[in-house]
Amino acid sequence: MNKNLIIAIVLAVLVLISIVQAVQLNSLRTKVSEIGTTGTSSQKVSVGSGSDSSGPQGTALPSNIQNLPQMVGGC
Repeated sequence: MNKNLIIAIVLAVLVLISIVQAVQLNSLRTKVSEIGTTGTSSQKVSVGSGSDSSGPQGTALPSNIQNLPQMVGGC
């Protein structure tokens, strides 16, 4: 095959991949903005401050992040 033809095919594939990724990014951006404006999502996580295991309104943290400072060594 011709070297220029191979380069053109690879370039076309890369352009197609970038178009697909742009569409996916636009879809994700739309979903995030909908969640931000409505304030609803399928899973909400509220993070409290300090060693308190409850969030700002007394909501409990998920068990996988309750002991996060101890997991990373703490300061």
